[in-house]
Amino acid sequence: MLRISVLIPLLLSLYACKPKQVVTKDVQIAFIADVHLQDIFAKFEDNTYQGIKNPVTGEYANIRTMNAQLHSTRIFNENYFAFLEALNDISKKGIKQVVLPGDFSDDGQPVHVRGLRNILDQYSKEKGMSFFVTTGNHDAVKPFAQEAIKTDFLGKDGKEQIISSSGTNFKKEENALEPIISADIKNWGYKETMQEMAAFGFFPQKNYLYWETPFSNYTYENYTLEKAMAESVLGKRIYTIKNTNLSLPDASYLVEPIKGIWLLAIDANVYVPNKKLSGVADNPNDFSGASIGYNNVLLYKSHLIDWVKKVAIEARQKGKILIAFSHYPMVDFNDDASPELKQLFGADKMQLSRVPVEEIARTFADAGIQIHFGGHMHINDTGVRTTPKGNTLFNIQTPSLAAYMPAYKILTIHSDSDFEVETVVVGTVPKFNSLFAFYEEEYAHLQKVKSPAIWNKEILKAKDYKEFTEWHLKELVRLRFLPEDFPAAFLTSILNLSGKDLSYINKNTSEIDVALKSNGLTKEDLDSWIGFDMIFDFYRLKNADELAIPEIGRSRLKQYEIVCAALEKSNDEKLVLWAKIFLKTIKGEPADHFRIDLRNNKIDRINP
Repeated sequence: MLRISVLIPLLLSLYACKPKQVVTKDVQIAFIADVHLQDIFAKFEDNTYQGIKNPVTGEYANIRTMNAQLHSTRIFNENYFAFLEALNDISKKGIKQVVLPGDFSDDGQPVHVRGLRNILDQYSKEKGMSFFVTTGNHDAVKPFAQEAIKTDFLGKDGKEQIISSSGTNFKKEENALEPIISADIKNWGYKETMQEMAAFGFFPQKNYLYWETPFSNYTYENYTLEKAMAESVLGKRIYTIKNTNLSLPDASYLVEPIKGIWLLAIDANVYVPNKKLSGVADNPNDFSGASIGYNNVLLYKSHLIDWVKKVAIEARQKGKILIAFSHYPMVDFNDDASPELKQLFGADKMQLSRVPVEEIARTFADAGIQIHFGGHMHINDTGVRTTPKGNTLFNIQTPSLAAYMPAYKILTIHSDSDFEVETVVVGTVPKFNSLFAFYEEEYAHLQKVKSPAIWNKEILKAKDYKEFTEWHLKELVRLRFLPEDFPAAFLTSILNLSGKDLSYINKNTSEIDVALKSNGLTKEDLDSWIGFDMIFDFYRLKNADELAIPEIGRSRLKQYEIVCAALEKSNDEKLVLWAKIFLKTIKGEPADHFRIDLRNNKIDRINP
């Protein structure tokens, strides 16, 4: 069998021939990213604890506190119902192929991975749906299984409940509830997680037309299920970390689920080894987490790039339509405002360490990837990059069902060059508020102990799931993002000022008056909101992109543009940067419903 390095020059010559691709019309694939499933109704296999009883429904549930949810970028509990609603909606649309680009579980706990597998098994059996998953940083927190603990489950009387996989990794506090011990709350590694989710792309199945990994030693022409099974064992899917003698598993795979369509699952999890190692084999504590993504792929998993090149060339040669997906973005997801964000907030804030460097897009575009679906950031976004060689990559960020705006994507393949992407908001969710009685008890407890950071109870008045996620974001901004990310001096200069105060900051009253009048606005419009509203709307746009526009309103967006035009002329560098960031965030690529033309490397918005 020829090595990849030998195959590539040969395949490049075939690639240059540009054989005609097979046109597969009207194939639809749904993408649901960052489900972060917690099976809130699951039972532990080694403990009789079943959670707490809902005072309204009488059901027992094992949920995290509202306080924990509102300090996290993801919802832990209600997304369980949202996931089921998304699957039901996909099924009603007749879509059979469903991709989950990572973080399908919440930290890879056995109880939740089993719960997800049961759900997917049910929809596979009853609805005829096929699922394809890839690893995210919350599916295998470390490459190998490790003990774990969560201190913020909701217990009796609204108190926090510790649940740990070990009785030795916590210190019990006075007056706290008795900790629950269960191995079902540990963090699984690759071996256990992939085995549990084996039927969903990680391993070959008899109904697949083709399946391979970066380490397979067979070809498309001599493929058999028996050969694939022999090559799929985890012991043969190992790479050695550069400049070390350490080896780790790689979950990447290529699958042809239906004729003419290749789905390329790239395992972009990278676990960087510590400088000082324990010397113990398969020790999870010898490695970092994997949240950085592709920036570390270039450094530690270069074998993936060679494999992607090979796959892309063969797809073109054989007339296959290649769709890539992974957990992490390949293109800047901040509407190219990352340089200004770094200047204003600092390189270690606003999740800027997760922004892929430009070399990522260039490398994978030139390797042959044209369409890539990512997740990880819980945002709705589209990024486009064209390399000096003329290759274009369209990176589509799929929103999370566990954050604002809760949605999934549908890819419709009209031909080998004509692709349609639609974003479907999961706004109405049955039972989304069925856990609210629990939170009433929690809120009463927080009031009783006079918690200094108590959450806003108005969230329990949300009329639907979309509004609930909007409240989640608003509280997340207030309780976490403002104190953690924003420079104190900048925050003071903007937070409580009205739009009118901000627009007249340079005393250019006549210029502002003209701008207001020409847009049918008044000074009173600018006086109806303050800096916090602008910051919150910035996060709405950052998370939801075009989906947030109806929520904010075009009149308010025009007011923000007028204010930003004034701030750009300010003598305060921080206000200038804020204006530039906000304006870029408003004017991104199409991210709701759009068409991709690969023949001309164009993206066009589809108006409703």
